[in-house]
Amino acid sequence: MAGSGGWRDRRLLDLFGLRVPIVQAPMAGSGGPDLAAEAIAGGALGSLPCALLTPERARADVGVVRQRASGPINLNFFCHRLPASNDDAAWRGVLAPYYAEYGVGAPAMPPPLRRPFSEEMCALVEEVRPEVVSFHFGLPDPALSDRVRASGARIIASATSLAEARILAERGCDAIIAQGWEAGGHAGRFLPADPAAQMGLFALLPQIADAVDVPVIAAGGIGDARGIAAALLLGASAVQIGTAYLKCPESLAGQAHRAALEGEGAERTVFTNLFSGGLARGIPNRLIEEVGPINAAAPPFPYASNALADLRRAAEAKGDMGFGPMWSGQAARLAPALPARELTEKLAAEALALLP
Repeated sequence: MAGSGGWRDRRLLDLFGLRVPIVQAPMAGSGGPDLAAEAIAGGALGSLPCALLTPERARADVGVVRQRASGPINLNFFCHRLPASNDDAAWRGVLAPYYAEYGVGAPAMPPPLRRPFSEEMCALVEEVRPEVVSFHFGLPDPALSDRVRASGARIIASATSLAEARILAERGCDAIIAQGWEAGGHAGRFLPADPAAQMGLFALLPQIADAVDVPVIAAGGIGDARGIAAALLLGASAVQIGTAYLKCPESLAGQAHRAALEGEGAERTVFTNLFSGGLARGIPNRLIEEVGPINAAAPPFPYASNALADLRRAAEAKGDMGFGPMWSGQAARLAPALPARELTEKLAAEALALLP
């Protein structure tokens, strides 16, 4: 196993108390306590995605991780603003032929939404006291951020541009995640920008590292030791890895998703707004291919998922996986399918061997 002694940039290792400079990405819907615990056992920062959880469920998941692993844990939350209108009539019109095919309609009871960080979740942080709290889509209101910091947690957040990184640094983030174009799942963009202007990781990373004084965590398209070593040489203090952990037996990814990560579609991932309303990178499936990856009828994040809920359930009951997301970064084919602890230790040891 790679120890902590050989890493040249120890800022994040010392700040978080890590053995290896790897953050297991949270991945709402696919990450959970088993994955986080085993990543921690391998020396990484284990992460729990909390955007889809109730405080009660998040509290229980933290308890499971604390029982099974000794090391720092990261709780991840979203900081989006819920839009004033969630009218999805046009989107239901696009989906109408599929409703007819499967004999369903828009759900009478919408599924749970991704909720922004709240007073309730802030109180949970103060109660369970994670070592790290990470935010996606910017930061919460200063009053909540101050309470998180006062709990003793380190705060990190994602930046997709230099402008976002500078704002996060000015607002006191302890580290910044440089999220490149290649990253799977939702882009953490929180400033208005043309999505086509987002940089790839290896252009974005050194510029953010030069622009801020806090440690930078590289995210996007890192699937093996070569990517880790390259990111560290370009100024990262650590890397955040998501897609590689989806293949671990401890992840909550379904069998169809796992098979897709090994298939030809993993070589041509796309940004799509169909499944949530926000731009997120995933593997093409039936809905993406038939209505296009970007459709203006999809309501804004996070409401696009409402109209898909019953359709997805009915289709998957018949073996059609074409109406749910299969998030993936651009380097899915690089990662071996290993248990999370073994994967963490392997990637760290091999990366350390590549570094001068």
